[in-house]
Amino acid sequence: MEGNRPVPINGLSVDVEDWFQVGAFENVIDRGSWDTLELRVERNCDAILALFDEAGVKGTFFTLGWVAQRCPAMIRRIAQAGHEVASHGWDHARVFTFDRAGFADDLARARSVLQDITGQAVTGYRAPSFSIDARTPWAHAVLAEAGYCYSSSVAPIVHDHYGWREAPRFAFRPVAGADFIEIPVTTAEWAGRRMAAGGGGFFRLFPYAVSHWALTRVNRHDARPALTYFHPWEIDPDQPRVAQAPLRSRLRHYSRLGAMPDKLRRLLRDFAWGRMDALAAAEAARMS
Repeated sequence: MEGNRPVPINGLSVDVEDWFQVGAFENVIDRGSWDTLELRVERNCDAILALFDEAGVKGTFFTLGWVAQRCPAMIRRIAQAGHEVASHGWDHARVFTFDRAGFADDLARARSVLQDITGQAVTGYRAPSFSIDARTPWAHAVLAEAGYCYSSSVAPIVHDHYGWREAPRFAFRPVAGADFIEIPVTTAEWAGRRMAAGGGGFFRLFPYAVSHWALTRVNRHDARPALTYFHPWEIDPDQPRVAQAPLRSRLRHYSRLGAMPDKLRRLLRDFAWGRMDALAAAEAARMS
């Protein structure tokens, strides 16, 4: 308890994609070459499962259908360990590259593979690179029509790769008349300025104290749950280097990979964590 208020249970999530599937490299690594590249996602996810087991926490693995199709045993291990398997789309194509029909097809293809492997319903979705934004006002309606319960696909900030600054900071219902919920990636505000605080490069590149302050501020000052996310490749300092990528992308992608496991251990110890579907259910109850 914090004073008379319960400490929020925050959402713990992993975006399951391999080192060559990230947005930073999408213009230098052709999708047609993916099957010729070394898969490292399975060993990295197994390491994450061990970290989560060590900390006694459960989380959500937003997984590409492309990865699941090639690593079904890994997906079964995730589900059998009590974690949520949710969708990250098929092959990391950003939502604004689709029309409505194409997006619906991408959702259905990924969900079919994930459900066939786990035998469990897939009710959550995260857009690649948080690519539901002002350009895709129809995307949430497509997700609701497909029977998803929640999405975590909006970044309410300005960023050179993504962002929808006008979106709400916390969970909201984006489709009139539907129970469907969007849970934006976490941001913290200080002195009228908004900063990313939900994980990824923010967590990896900045000192741990910055993330600790930001998440504590959201939990205590805003009295709301936060979420964090990271990728399996972020704990893999031995992954191949993509020399043809722009310098800025390489600096972002490869910096401080070796520091991640210990930082994650501290994060898992210092805050209360749970699956994203549980967070969505709690937010739905709050909005009722």
